[in-house]
Amino acid sequence: MSEFGTETNPYGSFMTQPAVPEGTSARAGAKLVEGQQKASDEAIVEALRTVHDPEIPVNIYELGLIYKIEISDEKKINIEMTLTSPNCPVAESLPKMVKDNVLKIEEVSDVDLKLVWSPPWTKDMMSEAAKLELNL
Repeated sequence: MSEFGTETNPYGSFMTQPAVPEGTSARAGAKLVEGQQKASDEAIVEALRTVHDPEIPVNIYELGLIYKIEISDEKKINIEMTLTSPNCPVAESLPKMVKDNVLKIEEVSDVDLKLVWSPPWTKDMMSEAAKLELNL
């Protein structure tokens, strides 16, 4: 578990910068000024949990497909993710769904999503909840 209460995988943390004070806000596309809030790691993880691989009844976050999430000061989110295989039939649509869902967060103005293949995804990267859901 990370300090933010979310499970991490062995390839990176899901939050690289501390959260900002509650009760502040930011406008989409505007640079952050002192006191404005950037997207929380919880909001990003919740957005990722709404994306499912159509062939597996578990969300991509619990599947362990998200390797890295970084939140920049300009409300830009950098995400590194993988797929269950390079021949995945949703290789074109799944990354777009991820990006679109994270962009729905009010404090996010841009998402830079990189599809990576190293390390290769294995079932060991799945959360315990995902393994239980799939009877593994």
